[in-house]
Amino acid sequence: MADSPRHARLSGLGAYRPSVVVPNSAIVGRIDSSDEWVQQRSGIRERRWSAPEETVRHMAVEAGRQALERAGLEPAQIDCVIVATVSHFQQLPALATLVAHDLGTEQPAAFDISAACAGFCHGVALAADLVRGGSSRHVLVIGVERLSEFTDPDDRGTAFIFADGAGAAVVSPSDVPAIGPVVWGSDGSQADLIAQREDWRDVVASDEPRMPYLTMQGSAVFRWASFAMAKVGLEALERAGIGVDELDCFVPHQANNRITDAMARAMHLPERVRIARDVVEQGNTSAASIPLALDRMYADGDAAPGDRALLIAFGSGLAYAAQVVVLP
Repeated sequence: MADSPRHARLSGLGAYRPSVVVPNSAIVGRIDSSDEWVQQRSGIRERRWSAPEETVRHMAVEAGRQALERAGLEPAQIDCVIVATVSHFQQLPALATLVAHDLGTEQPAAFDISAACAGFCHGVALAADLVRGGSSRHVLVIGVERLSEFTDPDDRGTAFIFADGAGAAVVSPSDVPAIGPVVWGSDGSQADLIAQREDWRDVVASDEPRMPYLTMQGSAVFRWASFAMAKVGLEALERAGIGVDELDCFVPHQANNRITDAMARAMHLPERVRIARDVVEQGNTSAASIPLALDRMYADGDAAPGDRALLIAFGSGLAYAAQVVVLP
């Protein structure tokens, strides 16, 4: 048996942004609001929604294909596919199995995980452990969501927040540490702060066709994420053996610019640390938000290969995860 690698790294990143751009002006009329109010509350100016043909399967495949190309790998070299999503509405088969097939892989392990907005970071942590443990050599991790279908257009607290998209990363062996230890957890006592409005069984039993939309207690989520997650971020830095002065990029889940600012202040991040702001034009894409934010940072020149980035995600559950990575 070959020796297992001691370390893991991100070897390639990919992204898919849907084609429909939705400005605040298209949202605010139904919630008796304004563009100014939405921007002050969240930082969001517009978001991306999917066209009918841009299914979660399609978006996941496109993001995954780009990640493979950037990693310089063939589909046959992928031996595990992990898809993080809460908006694959078909209970089975797992979306990951379909994506793996569409990409032309050779029957890898493939499974979905449901950790909402924290899903991508959970997937990276699992992939890194699989590579270090020798169970896999190259793992494709995809976060994909189509939350436009899951959002109540008349809910003033959520109608302007959620969006669609996909992001992916390949996790591969490394000679040096490049994915730090994960800090993760959950607080089920607060699970009702971000939840599905109804059980699917109640929807099916109803005479009124409808979606069990997402609900969120925004103020409580803001307080929890702004301060509790800053502590998680600092712990991830400590476990990786680096200080805030050695960090290049901060890439939090793109939930809300005000939450991002509060976390940065609480962690005392130096001004030179570049901070992801993809939420302004993309909206909150849950499990896809961190890889999409990284894609934006590369495009804007705010991230480069070799940079040290702190990833931190949080959402329904309340689930969270954070790790320090070296960017590919």
